[in-house]
Amino acid sequence: MKRISGVVFLALLCVFPLFAGDFYINLASQILIAAIFAMSLNLLVGYGGLTSLGHASFLGFAAYASAWSTTHMGLGVGTAAVVAILATMVMAGLFGMIALRATGLGFLMITLALSQVLWGLAYRWVAVTNGDNGMSGLVRPAPFGISLDSGANYYWFTLVVFVVSYWLMAIFVSSAFGSALRGTRDQARRMSALGHDVWMIRWITFIYAGFWGAVSGLLYVYYTKYIHPSSLSITASAEGLLSVIAGGSGTLGGPVVGAALLIILKNYASAYVERWNMLLGFVFLFIVLVLPEGIVPGLKRIFSRRQGGQS
Repeated sequence: MKRISGVVFLALLCVFPLFAGDFYINLASQILIAAIFAMSLNLLVGYGGLTSLGHASFLGFAAYASAWSTTHMGLGVGTAAVVAILATMVMAGLFGMIALRATGLGFLMITLALSQVLWGLAYRWVAVTNGDNGMSGLVRPAPFGISLDSGANYYWFTLVVFVVSYWLMAIFVSSAFGSALRGTRDQARRMSALGHDVWMIRWITFIYAGFWGAVSGLLYVYYTKYIHPSSLSITASAEGLLSVIAGGSGTLGGPVVGAALLIILKNYASAYVERWNMLLGFVFLFIVLVLPEGIVPGLKRIFSRRQGGQS
């Protein structure tokens, strides 16, 4: 039943641009990009028990690396994407070596500090990043000669990447390695006593999460055709973390639902409410109080109770 509903939902996503206007198509593209970013963070938060406030480092660094490679090094968009992803994975490996020296609050503070270093460099290193003016004049790729300049084409391209990312992350968390990762989250000392290298499991996950963070960064810079230091800010990381917590950490669909809620609120609330951030805060406060485990696990719990009561 779940597989059938998933196929139907995917089919609806595929035909969505045929019935929606440009505004909603672009909104859906933003949701898919934010969902990939939130899912990558969920690998650390939900499955690894490692709460990070610096995950935007991977998104912003990959976006800047791609932009720099095309505008200053003359690389093609495809080659620049590969370079950006590889460079981001190397950075994730280095950051992981530093951040994974601690857990809990210490890990959170180290990831925050590292991201703030990158944010400061993006603002101050004007010769490379163009500072507060950002980098503009960027172009979208044309895979197999198909232009992505139209909103519908770019949506379909983003949807394909989203489906692949969801599938690969689902394989990752359901594998034996994913089980070991959850074991390090729940009982790190016991996993170590059983012969598992807890640090290595977390480090590999950190790099894998950085990879998908880089993918979301490339999609983001292709969508906006512009990159600004704000993409590296603590706000960007916090929004990803809010998406994971609101939707339900440790679930595959939770970050997707949380990201959709966040993007919709940002686009609609900001149009009608001047202090839309306050409204956003109230919504997430309501979710935490009513559905503390997140939207997806919370709704599953409510439906299971109702089914149990009816039977």
